[in-house]
Amino acid sequence: MKTAVISGGNGGLGRAMAQALQASGWHTVLLDRDIDGLKATPQQTPIKVDLTDSAALKAACDHVLAAHPTLDLVIYNAGVSQVAAFSDTADDSHRRVFEINYFAAVAMARALLPAVRAAGGRHLAISSVAGFAPLYHRTAYAASKHALQGFFGSLAAEEVAHGVKTAIAVPSFIGTNLGRDERSTDGIQRPGSASDGVDYMTPDDAARIILRGVARGRRVIPVGRVAWASWLISRLSPALFNRLMRGRIKGQS
Repeated sequence: MKTAVISGGNGGLGRAMAQALQASGWHTVLLDRDIDGLKATPQQTPIKVDLTDSAALKAACDHVLAAHPTLDLVIYNAGVSQVAAFSDTADDSHRRVFEINYFAAVAMARALLPAVRAAGGRHLAISSVAGFAPLYHRTAYAASKHALQGFFGSLAAEEVAHGVKTAIAVPSFIGTNLGRDERSTDGIQRPGSASDGVDYMTPDDAARIILRGVARGRRVIPVGRVAWASWLISRLSPALFNRLMRGRIKGQS
């Protein structure tokens, strides 16, 4: 039985990917700070952990490795969004977004690297359209996703020698928490809850596209029509992308 570890495993997309993998015979280890509703079964192991607590994350990873010395897939899915103007946010909130979206993933990759190498497995980072293009009122979020893509894109070159592959999924808007636009005072909120998105996808649809891309060996996986259009337009005409983005998203903010 193949094993996958999924951070943010109790979120909408995390659960959808876990269920799809389990249906194909995988065992999934689900890491999340809130594991309410997740039961330990032969197909899944939930582990409660705050990924920004370095000691707790190390202990969780040690627990995973004790049971699974080889890992076929690690999915770096945990994250938060932030919808706010840069002028309205403070440095500590910018750092908070990075701690969750970037540094937690890096620490997790470091801890699980030997097990992924032992399996000749794969890293899968869940980024965003904001990871390769600008997005209105999301300076910290976009910066954290740019960093995530830069890290895993570079890690891919290092891990080839160990038989390890790396993929980056770049969804646009996934409706994982629609109707729960519960922003903190600095704009940090649950992923998939923003009300200014465009052409939302369901978590199940996004999971299917992502895992199909992984199975086909793609290194970059645009997820959805908006992601594909953004991927192409941002490369062919960055100025056009900026105008379209401001017109569609800014107009709904």
